[in-house]
Amino acid sequence: MIIPGCVSGFDVKGAPRITVIGAGPGGLSVALAFAQKGSSVRVFEQSAALTEVGAGVQLSSNGGHVLRALGLYDTLYSLSVPAQGVELYDCRSARCVGSVDLKTHAAGPEHLMVHRQDLISVLEGACRNAGIEVVLGERLVSVTSFEPVDFCTNTGEKTADILICADGIHSIGRSAILGNTAPFFTGQAAWRAVIPNTINHPNTARIYMAPKKHAVSYPIRAGSLINLVFVEERASWVKESWSEQSTGAALRDSFREFSSVMPFMEEVQYPHIWGLFRHPVAPQWHKGSVVLMGDAAHPTLPFMAQGANLALEDAWVLAHALSQADSIAQGFIDYQSRRMKRVKRIVMAAEKNAWKYHLSFPPLRWAAHRAISTLSRFAPRHMVQQFDWIYGHDVTQEGAEKQRSPTKAG
Repeated sequence: MIIPGCVSGFDVKGAPRITVIGAGPGGLSVALAFAQKGSSVRVFEQSAALTEVGAGVQLSSNGGHVLRALGLYDTLYSLSVPAQGVELYDCRSARCVGSVDLKTHAAGPEHLMVHRQDLISVLEGACRNAGIEVVLGERLVSVTSFEPVDFCTNTGEKTADILICADGIHSIGRSAILGNTAPFFTGQAAWRAVIPNTINHPNTARIYMAPKKHAVSYPIRAGSLINLVFVEERASWVKESWSEQSTGAALRDSFREFSSVMPFMEEVQYPHIWGLFRHPVAPQWHKGSVVLMGDAAHPTLPFMAQGANLALEDAWVLAHALSQADSIAQGFIDYQSRRMKRVKRIVMAAEKNAWKYHLSFPPLRWAAHRAISTLSRFAPRHMVQQFDWIYGHDVTQEGAEKQRSPTKAG
C-alpha cells in the first residue's frame, strides 16, 4: 500500500512527497485527497492569485459525492444555489419546450450551482488547513526526468516522488508524456458573464436554443448573481489569446434573437469570449511517476456541465487507486483503467448535446423540440433517468464495490 507507503524513494516519514501542478478544482481536490491519506503535498499555481474573472460551475451529484467525502459539501451548499430543475427554451418561438425536475429525482447530493471562485476558496482553505503548501506564481516549464521525477519551474529545478499534472488544456505534463500536440478548435466560441440577479431568476438552469448557437443562465452565490454562458458556432478562432474581454454590445449583436427570452442580456457590460479547444482523450495518462488528471487528460466541451465534476472524480479515484496499489506504476494503471471508459462516454455525450442545442434545419429542429416537449409532459422521469449513468455514479463507493466483488470491474 502506497499511502502511507513503503516504496523506495519516499521521504523519511514513509509517505510520498507529492507535487500538484494547477490550483483549479481538480488540483486542489486531489491535493486534499492525498493529504487526508497522510501524504506530504504542495500545489504550484502559475497565477499570482486564485481569482476568477467571473464564472459559474454546476456541481452535479457525482461531483457532490466527492465533495461530501472530502468534508466540504455542506460548506459549499451554504454558498451555492441548489438547482430545482433544468428548463429548455426555443428562442424562435420564445417558449419553454421542456423541463426536468431535479428535486423529485435527487437520490444523492443535490445539484449545486456555485460561483467558481467560491468553490476555489473553499478548496484552498481546506488545503491550507490540512497543511498543504499552495505556492502562487509557480509555473511548470518542463519535466526532465520521469522516475525519479525532476522538473523545472520558472523559479528553478525541483523534485518530487509523484508529480500530478492538473494543468488544463495546455498541459505541460501532457506534452511531456505524449509529445507536443496542439489542441484543436472545436468550431465553438463561448462568451461568459456574471450579472446581478435583479430579475429574481428561478433556481433552475435555463438553456436557450437557436440555430447554431445556445445560451445558459442560472443563479449563483446564494441567488445574488446570474451566471451567463453564450455559445456560437464559428469557422475558426484566430485570436492570439484563448480568452479576451469583449463588450456587451458585441454580445448582443451576435445573439440578438435571444433578447425576447433573455432581456437581462442588456445588463452585460464586459463579457469574456474564448474559443473552445480540446484534445482527444489521452491514450496514456502517466509515465514513470508523472500522471495527468482533469482537462490535461480528457478535456471536454461544457455542454454536459461535467468538466469540474470529472476533475473531482479523477482526484478521488487517483488517491484511492494509489492507496490500494503495491507500486506507483500499478496505482496509475488502475486509475486510468477505472476512468477511461467513463470519461470517453461523457466527452462524447457533451459533443452530442452541442449538436442538439444548435439544430438549424427547420423540420429536424421542430421534431426534436416536439420530442422534448412530449417527454417532459408524459415521461418526465425519463428526461432525468437517461443521464443516471452520469449523475448517479459515486466514485467514492467504487472501492467498496470492488472489495465486495473482486471480479467486478471498477
